[in-house]
Amino acid sequence: MNRYPVWKYAIIVIALLLGVVYTLPNFFGEAPAVQVSSGKATIKVDTGTLQKVEDALKAAGVSPQSVALEGGSIRARFDSTDNQLKAKDAVQKALIPDAADPQFVVALNLVSRSPEWLGALHAAPMYLGLDLRGGVHFMLQVDMQAALTQRVESLTGDLRSLLREKDIRHGGISRNGQTVEIRLRDAQQLEATKRVLSAQFPDLQTQDAADGAEFRLTVSNKPEAARKVQEQALKQNITTLHNRINELGVAEPVIQQQGLDRIVVQLPGVQDTAKAKDILGRTATLEVRMVDESTEARAAEQGGIVPFGAERYLEREGRPLIVKKQVVLTGDNLTDAQPGFDNQTQEPVVNLTLDAKGARIFKDVTRENVGKRMAILLFEKGKGEVVTAPVIRSEIGGGRVQISGRMTTAEANDTALLLRAGSLAAPMEIIEERTIGPSLGAENIAKGFNSVTWGFLVIVAFMCLYYAMFGLVSGIALAVNLLFLVAILSMLQATLTLPGMAAMALALGMAIDSNVLINERVREELRNGASPQAAIHAGYDRAWATIFDSNITTLIAGVALLAFGSGPVRGFAVVHCIGILTSMFSAVFFSRGLVNLWYGSKKKLKSVSIGTVWRPEAGTAVKAD
Repeated sequence: MNRYPVWKYAIIVIALLLGVVYTLPNFFGEAPAVQVSSGKATIKVDTGTLQKVEDALKAAGVSPQSVALEGGSIRARFDSTDNQLKAKDAVQKALIPDAADPQFVVALNLVSRSPEWLGALHAAPMYLGLDLRGGVHFMLQVDMQAALTQRVESLTGDLRSLLREKDIRHGGISRNGQTVEIRLRDAQQLEATKRVLSAQFPDLQTQDAADGAEFRLTVSNKPEAARKVQEQALKQNITTLHNRINELGVAEPVIQQQGLDRIVVQLPGVQDTAKAKDILGRTATLEVRMVDESTEARAAEQGGIVPFGAERYLEREGRPLIVKKQVVLTGDNLTDAQPGFDNQTQEPVVNLTLDAKGARIFKDVTRENVGKRMAILLFEKGKGEVVTAPVIRSEIGGGRVQISGRMTTAEANDTALLLRAGSLAAPMEIIEERTIGPSLGAENIAKGFNSVTWGFLVIVAFMCLYYAMFGLVSGIALAVNLLFLVAILSMLQATLTLPGMAAMALALGMAIDSNVLINERVREELRNGASPQAAIHAGYDRAWATIFDSNITTLIAGVALLAFGSGPVRGFAVVHCIGILTSMFSAVFFSRGLVNLWYGSKKKLKSVSIGTVWRPEAGTAVKAD
């Protein structure tokens, strides 16, 4: 009656092993480290950089615990913060000879001390949020009016080109705030213009009025189109911020939208506010220019004088390239950039999509320069570098451009990301700034850990006193619930915050409810005269429906918090929802397995250890142990 088949015990054992393995990394703590990341869009951190770091540390007499290339950055671990600081100074001197033009970002960091065999199993500790680890918090305000103005400026140029192509005469096109005014000489030209705009720009709305002998056509974005421009600007800025902050090497940064025009940025582990501001304030712009292939330019590439009307820039390989000063296109004309593969050669490429104005310009330029090279430059902090310089094979129309040039798949992905999110779509300003020290974070961790620990101990002590052996089983199930909760959060690489720790403490109190229902149901069956084996069986079976209903209703509330909450509320909701699911497994499936293992094999079971069973009808109390 009360026996589990072998496969159920196998599930319990496997779940326990996985829980232990993925919880372990959280107990090893963090080691002080120095992280080296790329300081420019076109600079790569590779094995050559790794060798330079190792040589610099050896020359400085600093012995690292390990130095490895991990995820596009180099991390050197040390046994003390003193060696960490010495190593940072040594690496900076070796990799950044010119402080005004840094090629790399050398930052202090903390990395897990977990052994390599856990890393091989992809077992990693939970990330700690800003309130537990310390760091900086920024609230950024996005200038949405500037985004709309930029869109209208681009629209003004597009309208001039379009009306010229359609041979529609006008008396002038000018921008007036968030609208574009077109002056037309007669009603026939007015109707022709409205037809063209309706066909080519469905997102625009028009309003005409007589202005003396002429007509004035006012063009503006439809409300839904304006909202779309603002949403795209916000998303573009968030993507750009992600790209910039990744260079700082921050573990699990929080970058999220707040409201319609604000972005919250939280950088756990970063104490240098100036460096964080520098990263957030970086500007990156894209330009397309023609390569100067004259004899003078070839000589200038070898160190000669740069010809008039041209400039010298470096390619990714470090080779100089002479390009003309005249800008063909800018990043403002780029609407999308995605990595892909060439249909014929299957080589990695980057596919660009241009707006209407950019497509027309690009078509004309490529038609006139077949066989020549075109350079794509990325400018950061006023310094430009050549991302790629392909040869124009034929005229390119339709606004779709393909960039190739012996790139790897990773380089194609990186280039697409840089071109897609190299610059901000709208200006931003910091309207709120907070710094949380690591000492406060350590204090929060200690308080949160103490609350969970003492809550657990008090609950287990009460259960053991009140329910005896069944209380001990409930306590073990509660510990397993906590093990599974931490393991799942670690597997998901969730960020643990102070509200998350509060949800963890709350999950313990809610998880024990299920065991209380089961134990009281078993007591009720014993009061009604059932045999111990029958009472155990009926207690678990009949309590399950109540446990399921109560947990599902609580889970619905947690999902609502997860769906509609933000920031700390979502952190609380994640732990809350996972805690409900793990409690249903541990309180019912696992605890029943323990009870079945202890009592199930006893055929002539006369009593169970479940505390005092009251029998009101007889006015007596029976100790069921």
